[in-house]
Amino acid sequence: MNKSVMFGALVAAGFGAGAAQAATLDDVKARGELSCGVSTGLAGFSAPDANGVWQGFDVAVCRAVAAAVLGDPMAVTFVPTTGQTRFSALSSGEIDMLARNTTWTFSRDVDLKFTFTGVNYYDGQGFMVSRDLGVSSARELDGATVCIQTGTTTELNLADYFRANNMSYEPVPIETNAEAQQQYLAGACDVYTTDASGLAATRATFADPENHILLPEIISKEPLGPLVRHGDDEWSDVVMWTLFALIAAEEYGITSQNIDELARGTDNPEINRLLGLEGELGAMFRLDNDWAKRAIAAGGNYGEIFSATIGEATPIGLARGLNAQWTQGGLLYAPPFR
Repeated sequence: MNKSVMFGALVAAGFGAGAAQAATLDDVKARGELSCGVSTGLAGFSAPDANGVWQGFDVAVCRAVAAAVLGDPMAVTFVPTTGQTRFSALSSGEIDMLARNTTWTFSRDVDLKFTFTGVNYYDGQGFMVSRDLGVSSARELDGATVCIQTGTTTELNLADYFRANNMSYEPVPIETNAEAQQQYLAGACDVYTTDASGLAATRATFADPENHILLPEIISKEPLGPLVRHGDDEWSDVVMWTLFALIAAEEYGITSQNIDELARGTDNPEINRLLGLEGELGAMFRLDNDWAKRAIAAGGNYGEIFSATIGEATPIGLARGLNAQWTQGGLLYAPPFR
């Protein structure tokens, strides 16, 4: 092949790749709606309220992306997924993104061909038992029956932990959190294990939460966050930087209450760039310059979302812990908007 033909082929391939990478953003804009995969129902994280409107910590990420891209945080179709069905829903294109307390792992990223767009909750696997069981440590669970969601990292971590501690257990496989709750309360299993945040969310729905305890052991690292399909870099950038906008907004003191005032101009160039007053960040992924302002205004900054959905003042009652800003001893850290 001569050089001119080769160059033409490369250019054509490049345009083809660019078109493929832009597909999801274009699809969402054309559809006028974001399709977001969530859990089948986990209090505080993603669950429909009494009016059937989805609410929660993960739901807020979906709504922020919809606000950034479409200008409407309510322009979202929520698709309930289980631990078994969530990845096929994403890979098949049934959903545009997954925001379902999903752990970022090597194999999910590399082998399953997904792109994790950041961490919105740093978690770890724990254990919940009834006080009547009379145990105070996971080391006392030898021979226990354990409710465990199939198709999860939780299932693998449980096997590793019990093997490492020379203990045995009898798994009680379940598909959804609702099924796990039902089986656990019915006495079909002695223990329910999942992410500690999920245990706290589940316990908060019990009629007698004080009679159920979370054991002190945290046996894994579970960085939870939204994910998209491989090969669509523009779309992954949109989801990633929307999450970072929520995190950065908290760091810089941008709230749902003061955002309109700050959007008139500040002495902080980073805030001005984030809110679209300086530079052309939005144009870099084919959005307007108010995309981040809309995302933040949709449900508030990261801290506001945390407090309203799963924080210490809610029935879930989670402290910030590792999910505090890096300036407050936590792990939350947004790259610069410049």
